[in-house]
Amino acid sequence: QVQLVESGGRLVQAGGSLRLSCAASGRIGGNMGWFRQAPGREREFVAAIGTSNDTTGYADSVKGRFTISRDNAKNTMYLQMSSLKPEDTAVYVCAGANTLYLTSTFWADSSAYYYWGQGTQVTVSS
Repeated sequence: QVQLVESGGRLVQAGGSLRLSCAASGRIGGNMGWFRQAPGREREFVAAIGTSNDTTGYADSVKGRFTISRDNAKNTMYLQMSSLKPEDTAVYVCAGANTLYLTSTFWADSSAYYYWGQGTQVTVSS
């Protein structure tokens, strides 16, 4: 029932910053997360967040560079990306779960999420 729409993807130079947004038509009761997929690659987990900004998790490849957050009053999730690298180039997709997974192992599992957006293209040039 809930629709997710990403925005903010664009062409940026290596080392630059970009903020992605994920607007939901309703509240997401569980975890939310960001995944990305590049041509010829498997879908890759990027970051996840619980029901508040107190609980977050990141893939090792983006830890220290990306920050995930959510504003429940606005039904919006964000991904702040800094120090971007060409290998960050991908379609970034946001997702939401119906339930809260307390075990972090499930955060990176795409099957744990029910709602999915269409994605937004991020291209990092060298």
